[in-house]
Amino acid sequence: MIRTDWTLDEAAAIHALPFPDLIHQAQTLHRAHFDPTAIETASLLSIKTGGCPEDCGYCSQSAHYDTGVKATKLMGAEEVIAAAKRAKDAGAQRFCMGAAWRSPKDRDMDKLTDMVRGVADLGLETCMTLGMLSPEQVTKLKNARLDFYNHNIDTSPEYYAEIASTRTMEDRLETVEHVRKGGIKVCCGGILGMGEAEADRISMLVTLATLPSHPDSVPVNLWNAVKGVPVQGKSEKVDPFALVRLVALARILMPASVVRLSAGRTGMSDELQSLCFLAGANSIFVGNQLLTTENPATWKDNDLLQRLGMHVAPAKPASRSAKIAAQ
Repeated sequence: MIRTDWTLDEAAAIHALPFPDLIHQAQTLHRAHFDPTAIETASLLSIKTGGCPEDCGYCSQSAHYDTGVKATKLMGAEEVIAAAKRAKDAGAQRFCMGAAWRSPKDRDMDKLTDMVRGVADLGLETCMTLGMLSPEQVTKLKNARLDFYNHNIDTSPEYYAEIASTRTMEDRLETVEHVRKGGIKVCCGGILGMGEAEADRISMLVTLATLPSHPDSVPVNLWNAVKGVPVQGKSEKVDPFALVRLVALARILMPASVVRLSAGRTGMSDELQSLCFLAGANSIFVGNQLLTTENPATWKDNDLLQRLGMHVAPAKPASRSAKIAAQ
């Protein structure tokens, strides 16, 4: 049963279960909705890096901080499509395009929709993260065959003001709702290790699990150290078992959502990643780099899955509407 009425007390009680009971419950639900031996793969490209006007205290791309990241202009569609083809050849099923913006300008929408169409024509699932969107922008991206839109809530409502002041949690949730109502699948998760308490991590997942519809995809990120940003001074390394518990809780609260191990995998052992898979994580980013951070080499991911007797999930066939739009 898919519930959207979870309470903080219920989630905290599940999170506190003895580890074997927690993993058993998560794995049981995981098997009810997914092939437990299959891992989805996605590739991520920064199509416009740095110079972002937001002051998110964890981010290397904010113009408010001296992080050494140089601002770039929006890439051309042909260059992006070529990168998508390389990602597909390397085994990616979904291609995600990220731009460091508060929100895209209307003058950029034609170029963005050209990117989406070109990537979709390759047979890849399409995903973008561009900041806040208006309903009109959602419609344009939907018509171009955008499958997913990523817009993380980052942390709990209670802790949000500690990491950003140029936008609010309400701003984030408004865009998530625009995307959902516009018929694009929602990719929405958060970041661990920014100085938040355990209660904040649980609250973040409850916030997602009590949306009108659960996100289709829930990325779980570990914060990567960035010099020059405010979070650097209060960040704390996430205990490995705390990460596994959060993955298991995400799987239990949102049993039909894909749970992705996103940023931070370079610092995870094979054993920790395997525990996360057992707890219900069933998606990873592939390729040597995410937006501005490193990612495990493809051969390492392939080697781990082979040793576990697991495999990359088969690519999903294009929807009928997408096929019609392509004709």
